[in-house]
Amino acid sequence: MSKISLILADDHAVVRSGLRMLLEAQPDMQIVAEVESGTEAVEKVESLRPNVILMDIQMPGVSGIEATREIRRIAPDTAVLALTMHEDDQYFFEMLNAGASGYVPKRAAPDELLTAIRTVARGEVFLYPSLATRLVQDYLKRDEEDEQNQVYDELTPREREVLILIAEGLSNAEIGEKLVISVKTVDRHRENIMRKLNMHSRIDLVKYAIKRGLIDLDE
Repeated sequence: MSKISLILADDHAVVRSGLRMLLEAQPDMQIVAEVESGTEAVEKVESLRPNVILMDIQMPGVSGIEATREIRRIAPDTAVLALTMHEDDQYFFEMLNAGASGYVPKRAAPDELLTAIRTVARGEVFLYPSLATRLVQDYLKRDEEDEQNQVYDELTPREREVLILIAEGLSNAEIGEKLVISVKTVDRHRENIMRKLNMHSRIDLVKYAIKRGLIDLDE
């Protein structure tokens, strides 16, 4: 059985030393190189073609994110596993968008890291549980926003006008006067808008309009 070949990319020697002790004790893993910058990471991957590279995000010169993007271009068979102290959404999603196959915080237990390495080496994706939850939440949020965008497209031009005027704080009477329609017609448009957007109050409509950028709060 061939071993999983690994490159360690981290600018902290202490971190690399700890990883080396853990990984060299595994019968199915072999470290083929250690680097301390994104530039070196790209160069070593290009020459050695390892199965997996453990990639820190913040390193001198080229960042782990930029290095990941380049590695995916020149060596698509090498899996990039982010191993970092950063757990905020910005780095998490940037690494995934760059092509990382997994994301593990440095606080993870040794067994979790080993599982992550073996998982991405098989061509699968590994996400630390708490980060996987964020990904699902982001997906659901985007899905909800996509659905609302589709619903907005179903509003008639007149309903969109009424929605914007409601968001600007005009009363039904003021909207009717501005659009030269009756108050009853304005109310019917408002009811149709709320039904289509699945909203239940004027404040919901105001929040929706602000979120979509339909009104300028600076005016």
